[in-house]
Amino acid sequence: MAKQKVPHTFVIVFFIIIIAAVMTWFIEPGKYIKQTVDQNGTTSSEMVFYYYDDMPEQYKKDFDAEPQTWQIFSALFNGFVQQSNIIIFILIIGGAFWIMNKSRAIDMGIMSFLNYTRRIENNKIIGYVGINNIIIVLIMLLFSLFGAVFGMSEECIAFVIIIVPLAISMGYDSIVGICMVYVAAHIGFAGAILNPFTIGIAQGIAGIPLFSGIGYRIFCWIIINIVGIGFVLHYASKIKKNPQLSPMYIEDAYWRKNEIHDNMTFEHYVPKSAWVVYALLLAAMTIFSILYPKTTLTIGNNSWSAYIIPVITVSFALFGFLSLRKTVHNFILILLTYTIIYLIVGVMGYQWYIMEIASLFLVMGIASGLATGKNGSEIAGLFIEGMCDILSAAVVVGLAGGIVIILQDGGIIDTILFNLSKTMADFGKIASIEIMYGIQTLINIVIPSGSAKAAITMPIMAPFSDLIGICRQATVMAFQFGDGFTNMITPTSGVLIAALGVARIPYQKWVHWVWKLILTLIILGGLLLIPTVLMNLKGF
Repeated sequence: MAKQKVPHTFVIVFFIIIIAAVMTWFIEPGKYIKQTVDQNGTTSSEMVFYYYDDMPEQYKKDFDAEPQTWQIFSALFNGFVQQSNIIIFILIIGGAFWIMNKSRAIDMGIMSFLNYTRRIENNKIIGYVGINNIIIVLIMLLFSLFGAVFGMSEECIAFVIIIVPLAISMGYDSIVGICMVYVAAHIGFAGAILNPFTIGIAQGIAGIPLFSGIGYRIFCWIIINIVGIGFVLHYASKIKKNPQLSPMYIEDAYWRKNEIHDNMTFEHYVPKSAWVVYALLLAAMTIFSILYPKTTLTIGNNSWSAYIIPVITVSFALFGFLSLRKTVHNFILILLTYTIIYLIVGVMGYQWYIMEIASLFLVMGIASGLATGKNGSEIAGLFIEGMCDILSAAVVVGLAGGIVIILQDGGIIDTILFNLSKTMADFGKIASIEIMYGIQTLINIVIPSGSAKAAITMPIMAPFSDLIGICRQATVMAFQFGDGFTNMITPTSGVLIAALGVARIPYQKWVHWVWKLILTLIILGGLLLIPTVLMNLKGF
């Protein structure tokens, strides 16, 4: 009997849209309304109330919501509109990296890196632990820290293009590659030591000191990373021994055909155009140094000011010059390095988001093309090739956006949230905090945005936690864990769908692999919540 073929990702997402539309026929629409109320008779704040039909004195009909039928098709259009920023981001990143990849600079960098790791593996201690294990751990810890400190999420998409080929060349698969970037960042996102998009907003709405309780959150971040990274290392070890055990073995042929080998040769040359690009970039960076001499980096509730842009400019002048004394490939790797540095400084110092990051990588791509001696038409052609290569990932993001559109237009998201919250009324502290956690986890499937979910749920959960004797800090942690883990599996997350598309991992195969890790992390999160209601923790 022939094995049944798994449906295309497009088909799966469209089927979910249909299910969401059917739900709007059976779940009554309703919505939360903000009103100003007195708290303790002294202060007032914005609170959220829910209006539904068995409370006629408070009932407010949502005339904008209606059962969804033909809208399943318009939802696709609206989904593309709603997710347009991520879609454009993906296309620009794909085009920019395609230009850079054609220079083979990244290939040369990966080969040099692998040769270096083989040399240092002769060290007894490193050889015993395994250099590849060390690399995986260090990369995952780095991205986890980014997720925990400044909420790295969309930024992961750009790094997937770099890390997946590295993982393949190390003898692993694309799943290990995406775990090193996307999973690591969202493990950190769940740990949320100083994440302003989740902890910052949630604690502000809950009315507790900003970034308080950091000691226990750091402890949780460490435990979650140990479990998550350990899970990935175990899987990576199996794939290293037998690559054909990978569920992505067939699909990864796309990456393996470009795998880096020791016998690869690279033509070392430095065209005059590379020096021109170096001079233009150095001039632009010098101007930026004059305009923005001091940069204030914000990490959590702390700020630190320094002459960061001038220091970056001086170091680029030095390392750019030295790289061009050898080969243009080294110079392009320098461009990539400083693009990443500017990304970090821009996000932490100037609140950059998708538009600024996409523009930064676009400059990197154009500069790479010009440095290798290509003219404008050749660069444009490569850019279009890159966009075509990554187009399917961008399309899936738009389709997934249609799911949220149907639920929003059907007016059932707030109804689901309200009815779930009512289940906590008659339970003890441990059961109540776990139910809060479960509710936040379920809601994250339809509202993957952490800041949006904080704005919707915390005005309800925070006062309710006072009534049942749970501290608001514990409620924030329930939100934090519920928001983080399911980001790695929910089909409504445009970032997840985009990252999978860039890595060329079908959504159904990803779910089949990742569910065990998600379940493990969800259980771990539930266990880490218990001390918040049973122990006297600082900040709780």
